[in-house]
Amino acid sequence: MREIRVSIIIVSWNALEIVKRCLPSVTRTDFDGFEIIFADNASTDGSASWVESEFPEIRVVRNPENWGFARGNNEAARHARGEIIVLLNNDVEVPPGWLTPIVAHLDENSNVGAAQPKLHQFDKREHFEYSGAAGGFLDRHGYPFARGRIFDTLEADSGQYDGTYQGTSEIFWASGTCLVIRRSLWERFFGLEESFFMHMEEIDLCWRVRSAGYQIVCVTDSVVYHMGGASLAQGSPQKTYLNFRNNLLMLYRNLPANKWRRVFAARLVLDGTAILRAFLTLKPGDGWAILRAYVAAHRMKSQFANAPHEGSAPLPYTGSIVLDYFLRGRKHFSELPQDKFHRQDSR
Repeated sequence: MREIRVSIIIVSWNALEIVKRCLPSVTRTDFDGFEIIFADNASTDGSASWVESEFPEIRVVRNPENWGFARGNNEAARHARGEIIVLLNNDVEVPPGWLTPIVAHLDENSNVGAAQPKLHQFDKREHFEYSGAAGGFLDRHGYPFARGRIFDTLEADSGQYDGTYQGTSEIFWASGTCLVIRRSLWERFFGLEESFFMHMEEIDLCWRVRSAGYQIVCVTDSVVYHMGGASLAQGSPQKTYLNFRNNLLMLYRNLPANKWRRVFAARLVLDGTAILRAFLTLKPGDGWAILRAYVAAHRMKSQFANAPHEGSAPLPYTGSIVLDYFLRGRKHFSELPQDKFHRQDSR
């Protein structure tokens, strides 16, 4: 039996046409020693049977119900044989050589715990994609943004965020769209937080990896193409609900108690403004979604009561991305003041 170094996990739910379009590219990956695990979350569209028929070399895991992104990946990872785990969305198309530079960088740098490629849009291939672009950060209030994507502004990729050392650049979180992580760290931190269901769970995991002293990087020599919105469309109130709820829980889980109280006070003001804006712009679904997210986060936070700790990696950007974007007109990552970024200390 050939040695398996990398396990690529693809979780899917009722996305047969998307799987037909993207999965063949993953099977053509030019890398010696990888396996694909297709985890089907109780689809009713025949996805699992199609994969078994067309690609018998792929291991298909049939889950009894829709376990979402978090538990779906956790359960699939139990079947993985590789020392490196890749979480890959079902709506991602990859070129043949996408995996090689990422694995090479992990091999050459023991202090790197996780990585991602650059994420480009599926249809506008020269533009960054929303879910992670060239790697993510959090501002002082815990709002996520990325190189190449701040709120709804998506930049064209002209190499402006490419790394200056071996094609990499350090980031705070790698997108779950294509998250490459050492299996040892995956197991050390018990994978993804299942109560999140989907959204923000990869940022939470990356934060724990960073707090343990490892770097997270974007390997900019690798590019993949993401459709986006395969599970929940951008602008969906349910997506808004999950993003706000899980973001609050993530902050509560990872920030020291005194820092959490300060951040939460600021979030009440900022998120309250977002609620008001949603109603004024005739998007009541988003407004109610944020309110429901706060109620749910309050009810759920008891399960993380012992989580806040002093050893947590600090929020990487000391500025406010909300003020930068909406008041100061800083739409691009390169326009943000670089002296407000923490230098990440590695182990």
